[in-house]
Amino acid sequence: MQVGLIGAGNMARALARGWGDPVLATDGGSGRAAALVAELGGEALGSNAELAERADLVVLACKPYQLDAVAAEAGAARRVLSVLGGIDVATLRKAFPSSEVYLTMPNTPVEVRRGVTIVAEETPLPDDVRELLERVGTVHVLPERLMGAATATTGVSPAYVALVAEAMVDAAVKHGLKADLAAELVVEVLGGSAELLRTRGGDTLAMRREVTSPGGSTARGLAALEQAGLRTAFLDAMEAVRG
Repeated sequence: MQVGLIGAGNMARALARGWGDPVLATDGGSGRAAALVAELGGEALGSNAELAERADLVVLACKPYQLDAVAAEAGAARRVLSVLGGIDVATLRKAFPSSEVYLTMPNTPVEVRRGVTIVAEETPLPDDVRELLERVGTVHVLPERLMGAATATTGVSPAYVALVAEAMVDAAVKHGLKADLAAELVVEVLGGSAELLRTRGGDTLAMRREVTSPGGSTARGLAALEQAGLRTAFLDAMEAVRG
């Protein structure tokens, strides 16, 4: 399948690197399309119209406010997969009335094939497009009305994990560890803990109890996090993201 990327920013690069195939790409003059093609192979094109004619699947990875302008150029696209935030199914179909459209929202770990992609069930994926997304992680199909909550959980999580990791590293450095060692330890323990939680079927309570002795150091640490308002902070963050 020949994929064409309209926009070559962070999400487009993450998807393309995860797929690892040559791509067609355009940008708004930033030079990112040429850089991506130099890395993966393919061709940086001069117009969205040419990309729409040549690609089997057009991935909209431009800025959401550019949708109408892009659609005016790429209206001949046969199939359009949107990764644009804040664009609903009705808006996407209005912009591309002659195309088959798919409303999706992946997150950046698709770059390492550990991403999560949310798909609106109102825009069902054909088998080849689903297989393409499953190459870079898991795919979850939800009613459009639930996509806001789902993407506010998945899309922003890499930044949250980075912030948590940074806080853990800073705490370790404060107590004597060198920053590079602290970072290595934190990255490894986050990855291992996530995999362990997967094997526990997502049972967070069971996993916590495995390492929490009554009155022990883990119990004291958890109590400090609760007292500091960790749960409330994540609830507040969800409300902020959803707007």
